[in-house]
Amino acid sequence: MRTRHLLIPLVAAALVFGAGEGAFAQGRAPAPDRGAEARPAPKPQPTRAQRLEQLFVLLKQAPSVQVAQAIEARIEAMMLQSGSDTADLLIVRARTTIDAKDYDLSLQLLDSLIEIAPDFTEAYAQRATVHYLKKDLYRSLADLRVVVAREPRHFTAFAGLGVILNDIGEKKHALDAFRRAIALHPHIRQIPELMKRLTIEVEGREI
Repeated sequence: MRTRHLLIPLVAAALVFGAGEGAFAQGRAPAPDRGAEARPAPKPQPTRAQRLEQLFVLLKQAPSVQVAQAIEARIEAMMLQSGSDTADLLIVRARTTIDAKDYDLSLQLLDSLIEIAPDFTEAYAQRATVHYLKKDLYRSLADLRVVVAREPRHFTAFAGLGVILNDIGEKKHALDAFRRAIALHPHIRQIPELMKRLTIEVEGREI
């Protein structure tokens, strides 16, 4: 009986380390898998932050509007991912109500989203859009400033800042915001023309 009790942990150890019943019974360890030694270890997958950084680099270097727009879409899709199923569902619903021009419901959803996921930067960006569409420029401005403070590569937020600052008469600051947007996204739509006109207005026409 004592021998039986001693064998139990030995058998368990053999099974845990993969020796198997046959190898244990024969009293020898399994032969090493030399093929596994020859195979290189798999490369670690890039993190979300690393993928985003690469996309921003590619965006600056995009050779055409078409390529830039494709990269822009990938960046925006990644920014809409919070890591929480609940938050992701809320932002999808909020964007649907924005498209439907139900701005009051949009704000309710986005306020709830920010309450449960205060670190989700894109929720502030979407709420800034709704405030702007409701002509509440100062609330929109406040949300956009949160966005660029947290994500200084957010070209859309800088473009939005430029538009609002221009609307409220802060022309120089608007021009600075447009320049930041274009530095991040050289092919961004509409902003280059707005910046060109604003540059003449703020700095004068070159002689």
